[in-house]
Amino acid sequence: MAGIVRLAPGQDFPPTALALDYPNGLLAAGGGLSPERLTAAYRRGIFPWYEAPQPVLWWTPDPRSVLYLDDLHLSRSLRKTLRRNRLRLAVDRRFAAVVAACAAPRRGSDGTWIGEDMLQAYQSLHRRGIAHSVEILDEDDRLVGGLYGVALGRAFFGESMFSRVPSASRVALVALVHILRRAEFRLIDCQVESAHMNTMGARNISRLDFEAELAHTVDASVDPAIWELPANCGDLLP
Repeated sequence: MAGIVRLAPGQDFPPTALALDYPNGLLAAGGGLSPERLTAAYRRGIFPWYEAPQPVLWWTPDPRSVLYLDDLHLSRSLRKTLRRNRLRLAVDRRFAAVVAACAAPRRGSDGTWIGEDMLQAYQSLHRRGIAHSVEILDEDDRLVGGLYGVALGRAFFGESMFSRVPSASRVALVALVHILRRAEFRLIDCQVESAHMNTMGARNISRLDFEAELAHTVDASVDPAIWELPANCGDLLP
């Protein structure tokens, strides 16, 4: 990891223009995962992503994948899932369980980048009202999907999502957009491009454009009462 800054306690992040081209967006290492460090990172569009025994690695990729709320795409199959109205919605009721489910190894992979230190760090942000989860429940109140991320001002930084039944993570994203639209959020940070998010309407923008978006959103005042949802997924349909 030559060429990146090793952060000492209390040291500020370097300018994002110093991030590496390969691996794309790697900016710094170390510095811990305190709530203050994480908040400072997200304000500048920087996020942690690493696997033990690596040190904490900080990233700001270019281009950046984002979902503008007005670009959300509901496929015919997703609309059908919502109309069936068999899934229930909740917010911030099972935050730790959502993060743990996102941390579980995915098919074809034995590892996970969400370790115990990351779980504890985001739980700390959750207790401060900064990190939030959207939970998808079945008719027996079992957690079958969801997502979590960080909200600063009118910017939401998505971290991870999971599904235990078809389309549950997509329903969680629709529910998140439902929340954010009420408070006039503009976009969801999706970090790096994925086929899954592209089907929902995400697209790439440059790092400079992303940072310009943050400059107009992260300091906005938002009523914490926005973090609520209707009970049933069918109510998400326009």
